[in-house]
Amino acid sequence: MRSLRHLRRASVLPPLVLTLWGWVLLWSSLSSRLDLLLNAAFHPVVTIAGVLLMLLGLMQLRLPPRRRLAVSPLRWLLSAVVALLILVLPPEPSFSDLAASRPASLPAAPTLSFFLPPEQRTLTEWVRLLRSQPDPELHAGDPVRISGFVLDRPGEPLQLARLTVRCCLADATPAGLAVDWPADAKPQADQWLAIEGTMTVQERNGVPVSVVSPTLITAIPRPERPLEP
Repeated sequence: MRSLRHLRRASVLPPLVLTLWGWVLLWSSLSSRLDLLLNAAFHPVVTIAGVLLMLLGLMQLRLPPRRRLAVSPLRWLLSAVVALLILVLPPEPSFSDLAASRPASLPAAPTLSFFLPPEQRTLTEWVRLLRSQPDPELHAGDPVRISGFVLDRPGEPLQLARLTVRCCLADATPAGLAVDWPADAKPQADQWLAIEGTMTVQERNGVPVSVVSPTLITAIPRPERPLEP
């Protein structure tokens, strides 16, 4: 009789854990946490997966104990602990550390946006344009209004950058612009800044390059959707 009660109690654990993981996926999508980890195009997939897991867990609870998922209490408990930790501890990725370890080979732009006025181009659009039209003199004097995080690559000057993703942070690619930081500026790695200024030409390592000359630098909070396609 005691073993039967133990079986019934243990058999409730898998459906509850499935329901918990479904809620983790659903809540992550609704709370904007996925914006730190995943391209927005894939958010509906996570939402649907969360709903299906919750439905599966609730359906399992309606089944007789003998027909529920195989019971391995320790593994299911560990899985539940991981799910609860994800709910309690929000992701705080260091974009600068991640970008510093990735090659700067941008994926193709989803749409052509180089015909936008210079002051309307995002940082990523500027980077794509400069790579397609590498002569810095073509853009000298153009107004610049961009935002991004401070990228600290070992042995290189600090840049302002954004991360582009095809899917998630696993394939993230940095797009960075050189900045002529004023003497009184104290940019810190991972700090988010909005910069207004002009595009200038400077010689670095014997090569003329496009460099943003700021007239206004403003600290801003991290955007709700910091990843770009």
